[in-house]
Amino acid sequence: LIETLEDAIGIKAVKTYLPMQPGDVLATAADVTALTAATGFTPATPLKTGITRFVDWYREYHKV
Repeated sequence: LIETLEDAIGIKAVKTYLPMQPGDVLATAADVTALTAATGFTPATPLKTGITRFVDWYREYHKV
C-alpha cells in the first residue's frame, strides 16, 4: 500500500519501523463474499488504479 501511494504521489515515504504494537495483526485478507451476497456488487477496480485515480482527483480538486 505504501509503495503504491509513493508511486502515485511521486514522493518516497520516510518510514520508522517499530516493534509490533498491541492490536497489530500479522496478516489480513479481504473477503467481499458477504458484500456481494448482500448487495450484488462486486468491486472491480484494482487498488493501484483506485489510488492513482484518487490522487489525481485530489490534486485537481485542491489545486495542488
